[in-house]
Amino acid sequence: MRGLQAEGGAPVAGTPDEPAEGRAESPEKGSAEDPVRGSSAGRQEGEGPAGRGPRRGLFAVLVALAAVIYAADLVTKTVALRTLEGEPPLVVLPGVLQFRVIFNSGAAFSIGTGMTFVFTLIAAGVVVAIVRTARKLGSRAWAVTLGLLLGGALGNLTDRLLRYPSGWGRSTQLQGHVVDFIEVLPGNFPVIDYFPVFNIADSAIVCGGILAVFLAWRNVQIDGSKEAGDGE
Repeated sequence: MRGLQAEGGAPVAGTPDEPAEGRAESPEKGSAEDPVRGSSAGRQEGEGPAGRGPRRGLFAVLVALAAVIYAADLVTKTVALRTLEGEPPLVVLPGVLQFRVIFNSGAAFSIGTGMTFVFTLIAAGVVVAIVRTARKLGSRAWAVTLGLLLGGALGNLTDRLLRYPSGWGRSTQLQGHVVDFIEVLPGNFPVIDYFPVFNIADSAIVCGGILAVFLAWRNVQIDGSKEAGDGE
């Protein structure tokens, strides 16, 4: 049967000549598996020296944004103290925006007034946590988010560590009051009588918090990966 051929000399289908084609196809099956092996290799390469470049770039974004926010917060607070402390509010847009200095012992937007020591420790813990987390950065969105949070936390932490309550002496450490000076819709805010006075650091913290919640909702991880949803 090995020499069985149809008329015209063509091999009959199913003869031993055909498996040679099957054997010739085996490398193609092997090549189909290459992307799997390649993706694993790619991940290993990303963890090596070549993969550290993008992470350094993202870390630079985080640090640069945090530095800009921190500097802007300190400068604006200094200007506000020198020009507005003890003065009547500076009206920018009547009924919409004005500047007036207050000293806040609580958290952002005057929340938790009277818990200065607790919020000082929390702010310090947030700064340490962000710095440690930054080593895993693989997402530009998270770099921006952490930069906002770090800059804001550092701005208010500086006040808590170095600022005197209400501009005068203090009896205990870590009791500094945060300088707030931005007031929107004074006396005209719906539902409540007024919108809390805040500063640039507060704004950065709130924006960073909103971004963090959004990224978590989208299942975007710090390292840039994205977890599959329950329905996937």
